[in-house]
Amino acid sequence: MSTGHHFNNIALLITHFNRSTSLERLLASFERQNITFSEVIVSDDASNKVHSQKLIELKQKYGFTLVSTPVNKGLGNNLNKGQSAVNSPYTLYVQEDFVPTDKFLGHFLDAVSILEEEKGIDIARFYAYAPYPYLKPYKNGFSEMVYKPYFLDKNKIYNYSDHPHLRRNTFFDRFGKYTEGIKSDKTEYQMCLSFIQNKGKAIFFDDYKSLFIQENSSAEPSTVQRSDWKQSNNWIMSLVRLVYRQIKYNYDLHVERKFKRG
Repeated sequence: MSTGHHFNNIALLITHFNRSTSLERLLASFERQNITFSEVIVSDDASNKVHSQKLIELKQKYGFTLVSTPVNKGLGNNLNKGQSAVNSPYTLYVQEDFVPTDKFLGHFLDAVSILEEEKGIDIARFYAYAPYPYLKPYKNGFSEMVYKPYFLDKNKIYNYSDHPHLRRNTFFDRFGKYTEGIKSDKTEYQMCLSFIQNKGKAIFFDDYKSLFIQENSSAEPSTVQRSDWKQSNNWIMSLVRLVYRQIKYNYDLHVERKFKRG
């Protein structure tokens, strides 16, 4: 068993919607590793009656702060109200379907030290579906994420990601709040734009699949739906996506108005 650690200046923020079993698994994983935080915030997006009742039971067991809403308002609102409830200098953001591995704590401690030492770094990222294409080796297993407008890889835009990451409590001051009332992938995309436009700086853990596992059971599957053309491996569609995204990214970043902060 891990020796554990208490983080007296870091809040754990978890967004939740209709996956209370996954949430319980995440909370139990931190408890098993004896990792505790200054506060734990669970931001719920109007889960149904079954999961809402389970949330009450979990709140009594784990003692987290529950931030809820009477109607479903989407990921942007769920992130905004959850982050607004945080009082700590740093936030570890994790969606409810992730689980920290036994390797997490040591490297998380490294990330905390880096952010405390390097005030110019805004976030430390711990998970991704694929490596960020433009990385500059930094230290302790982390690399600095580099963005240039002329980079060709379509994933250059994702300096920011909704996947597990550590960030400062000045995040909204630097990059603005999340856009509400749109699909979750567009909410993430617009924060990516703001992050780059406002010169955000991120570090990325090189062994990006080793610190968290994303587990979506058949009983509680992912609720994100994407268009078929975005998933197709057909080479023609891949080329179309590449050209489209290069035009769109550069237009959104350099022609459209800059995202407002705060």
